[in-house]
Amino acid sequence: MKNTFVYQAEKPVIKLLQITDPHLFKDESAELLGVNTQASFAQVLKEIQQENHEFDVILATGDLVQDSSDEGYTRFVEMMKPFNKPVFWIPGNHDFQPKMEEFLNQLPMDGAKHLLLGEHWQALLLDSQVYGVPHGQLSQHQLDLLKETLEKNPERYTLVVLHHHLLPTNSAWLDQHNLRNSHELAEVLAPFTNVKAILYGHIHQEVNSEWNGYQVMATPATCIQFKPDCQYFSLDTLQPGWREIELHSDGSICTEVKRIQQAKFLPNMQEEGY
Repeated sequence: MKNTFVYQAEKPVIKLLQITDPHLFKDESAELLGVNTQASFAQVLKEIQQENHEFDVILATGDLVQDSSDEGYTRFVEMMKPFNKPVFWIPGNHDFQPKMEEFLNQLPMDGAKHLLLGEHWQALLLDSQVYGVPHGQLSQHQLDLLKETLEKNPERYTLVVLHHHLLPTNSAWLDQHNLRNSHELAEVLAPFTNVKAILYGHIHQEVNSEWNGYQVMATPATCIQFKPDCQYFSLDTLQPGWREIELHSDGSICTEVKRIQQAKFLPNMQEEGY
C-alpha cells in the first residue's frame, strides 16, 4: 500500500483510539435527527481527554462530515489538534473525498493507509465508499493493494479497517447498506494467518463478534445511535461513544467501547429515516 506511516516504538502494547461517524455540518447548530452533531462530537472528545489516556494513533473511520462542507472538514481538523497524535482517516458513504484530500492534509491529520505500528502490528485502512450510494464495496484496486501489502508483511499481525459493515445487524433497512462484496474480502484474507481483526463504523452501534475466524468490532457514532434488531428504521437512546483498542505483542487484542457520562443527547424518535 502506498503512503506508509511508520510508528517506531519498542513497547509491548500499541494503543489506538477509534472515533467514527461525527456527521458534522457547515452550520455548528445543525442537527441530525434531533441531535446537534457538533455538540455531541465535542462532548465525546472532551470526555476522552478527561480520561488522560495516552493513545499512539487515532483512527477516524468515516462519515466525518454530513454535507460535504469546507467548514465541516476544517472544524474536524481543529477539534482533533488538542490530542497531538496522528489521525488517520477513511471515507464513509456521506463523505466527499475531494474535500477530504483538500482539508485533511495538515497536522494532525495523516493520509497514510498503511500503518506499521511498533514491531509487531500493521493496520490497513481500506476505502469501501461507492460514491453517491449508502452501501459499500471494495474495488479491485483496493483488494489488490490489500493482498500486496499482506504479502509484503507476513510477519506482522494485521488489523483491517474500513467504514462499511460485514456482519448483519438484523435490521433490514440498515443491512442493505452493508459491504456488498465481503466474500471477495474473505477470499483475499484467507491465505494470511496473521490477520487478527476487522474494525468498522457506519452502523452507529457497538458490535464485538467474529466473522470467518476474525475478531470483528463496530463502534458507536459520536452522534445518533441506530437500534439493532429492527426491521424498520429505528433510533436508539444509547449515548454517543468511542472505542479504545490495545494491540499486544503476542497478537492479542483488548478493546472497550465507552460512552459519554456527563451529558445526554436524545434524538427525535419520531424520525423515519435520513
